[in-house]
Amino acid sequence: MGRYILLIVLFLSLNQIPAMAKERFDYEKTGKITWEVKTNEKMVAITFDDGPNPVYTPEILDVLSKHKAKATFFVVGKHANNYPEIIRREVLEGHEIANHTFNHLNIIRDSQKLENEIIQTSDALKEITGFSPTLFRPVGGSYNDVIINTAAENGYHVVLWSWHQDTKDWKNPGVNTITKRVISGIKPGNIILFHDSGGNRTQTIRALDRILTKLEKEGYEFVTVSEMLFRTHTTQNN
Repeated sequence: MGRYILLIVLFLSLNQIPAMAKERFDYEKTGKITWEVKTNEKMVAITFDDGPNPVYTPEILDVLSKHKAKATFFVVGKHANNYPEIIRREVLEGHEIANHTFNHLNIIRDSQKLENEIIQTSDALKEITGFSPTLFRPVGGSYNDVIINTAAENGYHVVLWSWHQDTKDWKNPGVNTITKRVISGIKPGNIILFHDSGGNRTQTIRALDRILTKLEKEGYEFVTVSEMLFRTHTTQNN
């Protein structure tokens, strides 16, 4: 009896895979979500979620500056209000600021609530920097029509990350693990996910330095998400 139950569970699990793949494919082919870009240029986009943090974000900025690397920061609106000077430094040093909701809420059904979160963050960032961002990353990487349409209606493009480039640094798995996770699967056009807040990010900072050093030697360039999208689009149209 147990054997038959196991077979049924396996069958149902396998049947879930095509549906999930099709869902991503459908969104990807219409350009409604970006997970990564197709390019032969050796460039990648490093992204950070959940900041700014008064301790770890400045240290991350120091590492990025050391390697002349640009990154995209998906910031939480309430944190931006608390530490506007860090946001200004990010902009001054050539990094991209993007929207990650105001209260770090994973909203998948309530379009009005999600819109309020997006607008609050947009307004906060415009007050701090003088302009509103154009990229939005849903909390937890959740995506559906409610999220995508709400973002689009407010002038945002949804950006997630390469599935194999989730560092899972929030788990503090160790510097070597974070480093290997990125380096082992790196490809041109990848979007890499880190976090600069939400816990102790000492491992993230140390791993980031190692990763940038290694990828520099391999000839990689570190650009913002918008620059990578622009350069890829320009190349494809030439």
